[in-house]
Amino acid sequence: MTAGERTVFIVDDDADLRDALAMLMRTVGLRSEAFASAREFLRRPPPARGGCLVLDVRMPEMSGVELQAELHKRRVKLPIVFLSAHGDLPLAVKAMKDGAFDFIQKPLDQHRLVMAVMNALNVEGTRDAAAERERRAAPADAPAPTLSPREREVLELLLRGQPSREIARALNIGLKTVEFHRANIRAKFGVTSTRELLARFAARGA
Repeated sequence: MTAGERTVFIVDDDADLRDALAMLMRTVGLRSEAFASAREFLRRPPPARGGCLVLDVRMPEMSGVELQAELHKRRVKLPIVFLSAHGDLPLAVKAMKDGAFDFIQKPLDQHRLVMAVMNALNVEGTRDAAAERERRAAPADAPAPTLSPREREVLELLLRGQPSREIARALNIGLKTVEFHRANIRAKFGVTSTRELLARFAARGA
């Protein structure tokens, strides 16, 4: 599924900004849905096709950070790009620690916002593809290993034949971090080498 087939969910209590963001997403070929509050978004059924959440930090009734926490409780996994006014640095730190994809201050740099949304959609697509490969590779009578989101990203890039240095560059993480994730992936699949891991996927037509 391409980025353009996924939905950008915009949650902001400023109607003018919501309309402007929806128009911006359309101009770059992305579909979007807009919501005036966090509670309105929560009333929507969880998205079946994935996407990205563009979320205002400060809103009446339920803040963006509170919505992030509620989505975690409901196991709804959407990458979140937070929007904030000046002076929200403590909230930004908390949001990023809790797994936010990016944090952009107002007034918005449209180019940066579009790039953040596209990157979030691409990362989610890589994660989902890796999860599908895991499912297809596992024997029918054996549970698939549980990988973290970052491990799934690393696995997907490994399956594309990318070496550790390119994976580190693509995911913007350190080389040692990549090697750490590779070791964890091998251990979870019960193999002793990356070559053995790749051969297992190839043999199953993944």
